[in-house]
Amino acid sequence: MSAGLQAWVRLAAFGLALVIVQLAAVSQVTVLGVRADLTPLLVASVGLLAGSVAGACTGFAIGLLVDLALLQTLGVTSLLLIAVGYGAGRVRELRDPAGALVPVAAGAAATAVAGAGFPLLQFLLGADAPVSLLLVRQILATIVIGCMLAVPMHALARRVLEPHLPEDPRRRRRRAYTTGGLSPLSRA
Repeated sequence: MSAGLQAWVRLAAFGLALVIVQLAAVSQVTVLGVRADLTPLLVASVGLLAGSVAGACTGFAIGLLVDLALLQTLGVTSLLLIAVGYGAGRVRELRDPAGALVPVAAGAAATAVAGAGFPLLQFLLGADAPVSLLLVRQILATIVIGCMLAVPMHALARRVLEPHLPEDPRRRRRRAYTTGGLSPLSRA
């Protein structure tokens, strides 16, 4: 089996396991009056680690799986998670997301997009979606929980995908400059 196919198989197995854990255990526990949602955190982590295409594909697959499992309107969660994965992947491709707080910021943004986007899309589709001040409080509490869970989820996603992550030539070049070996300024 090729390395690319192995990466997709590992990612699919990890995503399936995460969705099962999310639906069976995590969604049963309330913290601050809301339930944590791990799926946008995983999709954002995959986007940050593997790029925009992998993030968007993962977002679509996990969103479709969640919609099918919960018997929701098909495509709503997929659309939101595609945007989350693609956005996180573009951050990886355009910037150097090497900071320690990048997973926290990506987790907050992913949770905000998923938390605010789902009721908005349901409202636009004509479904009965609760729009009140209580919804804003729940979204803010979910963002706080997402920020707390973002770093462990990012570390877990990195652990699963580590052998298959693309090498970033910009980081390799910067590391070489800081060690004094390849800097053009060190030549006489």
